[in-house]
Amino acid sequence: MKKGIHPETFSATIRCSCGAQYKTLSTKKDLHVDVCARCHPFFTGETRLVDSEGRVERFARKYGKDWAKKK
Repeated sequence: MKKGIHPETFSATIRCSCGAQYKTLSTKKDLHVDVCARCHPFFTGETRLVDSEGRVERFARKYGKDWAKKK
């Protein structure tokens, strides 16, 4: 490997909004995520809507669909 061209790596902690924490190596010391393998619907088998920024409501307002209200 060439010297001086690679970023410095740190022992990082990844924290999820569900409370899970993971240790890894990264170029950042602390990472915060909204969804992880412990709480993601694909891995848990649950059917729920993951919408952290209101995109579903914005889509419903834009196109006049009331399908979001039914669920």
